[in-house]
Order: sequence, then structure tokens, then C-alpha cells
Amino acid sequence: MAPDLRGYGATEKRGPFDLATLAADAAGLVRALGRERAVVIGHDWGGAMAWAVAARHPEVVSRLVILNAPHPGAFARELRRNRRQLLRSSYMLLFQVPFLPEWLLTRDRAAGVARAIRGGSYVRSAWPAEELEPYRRAFLQPGAARAALGWYRAAFRGRRSPGPRPRPVSAPTLILWGVEDRFLGVETIARAKLAPYLAPGNAPEIVPIEGAGHFVQNEAPEQVNAALLQWLGPAAGRSGT
Repeated sequence: MAPDLRGYGATEKRGPFDLATLAADAAGLVRALGRERAVVIGHDWGGAMAWAVAARHPEVVSRLVILNAPHPGAFARELRRNRRQLLRSSYMLLFQVPFLPEWLLTRDRAAGVARAIRGGSYVRSAWPAEELEPYRRAFLQPGAARAALGWYRAAFRGRRSPGPRPRPVSAPTLILWGVEDRFLGVETIARAKLAPYLAPGNAPEIVPIEGAGHFVQNEAPEQVNAALLQWLGPAAGRSGT
């Protein structure tokens, strides 16, 4: 199952958009489907949310798969210490400005969204016009751009989040990483940087994928699927995802 996340797609365009709320959304979905646990897979912001689900609601996560998304805690520390990563993430500062980024993204039938996706990819041929069209339509829904940017704005506010406090991640974890990511350096998932956020004995399997960038699942789908199925093994056919 690949649900629309809060504020995106067919969901209501209202917050809050802090990670604690988003993690509770995902945990609630697992329970609403009548599942005790699920394999949780996430990319980019979905990956940040997946980390948060595993940290705040470990009882619903059997395994965790992350695609080009550092742990939120490790990423926050990296922004303070790594000038190169801070420059890579500088676009997030623009997203804090009211109204302007919404206009930039949605003008000319959301051409800015298409440019951001294709321009942020290492394999730009992965995004023909017909693949980008659903993303453009989604952003043109009333309130959609503001909701999408709400994720970034909530992250910068840094308010104390409600719900269970995050704990070290104990679920077996696979990290797939397109090494040509122009937004996130591979150093953000160095084992030493992840260690404070992982339970003792939880050593993630990290699979670098050469020749692919930030949108690794679109740029190298065969490699991603092969690595995912190999790691999941028999669980791929019986666990919720």
C-alpha cells in the first residue's frame, strides 16, 4: 500500500505537519487495516516519517526501509556541523517565506514542481512529461502547495511534539541510497552519525546505488526492487507494507 501522506494527493490540506503527528497517522493506518505490524518504507519526507514511526510507534513496525532520507535527528545535527550539507539544504530557507514559494511552485501549471523533480534527479530521463503530470495536477489542488510546504515549516519551528517520545530505532533497517543525490550527502547516513538513534545491536544494512540520485526508486527501479526483495525475503509476501 502506498497511501497519500497528510496534505498530499487526495488528503485534506490541513495540518499539523510535525513528524509526531505524521508518525501517528501512519501507525493509525496500520491499525485501521487490521494489521499488528507492517514493513514501513519511505523516501525523502516519507523516509523522515518512516524513521519517526519506528521511533515513536515501534510496536507497529516489523521492518524499516529508508530511501535517501537521513534520520531526522542525525540530519538536524548535520545541518549544524556540515557547511556543505547546509548549502545543499538552503532551499528549505526559501520555503519558510510566506506565499512566495507557493507561487513559484504553482505558476505556469506547476512547472516549478516539474523542474524541481527533474532538476533534482541524476537520471533526468526517469521523468518524461507524462510521469510528471500527476505531480503537477496534485500541486494545483486548492491548498496543496501550502500543505506540502507545511512539512518544511513545521520542521523549522521545532516545537515540542505531542505523543510518545522517540526512542532508539530497534526494527531491522535497510537503507537504500542513490549516491548522486544533490540534496543529501551520503555522509548523513554514516554509521557513527546514526548510532545515537539506533537501539544497541541494530546495525542497518546500507546499500549504495551508483548512477542514481535523490529519486532513487524512479532512477534505478530494478536495483531498488531487487535489493528490497532480497532483504525482505519471505516477509515480502506476507507482511503489510
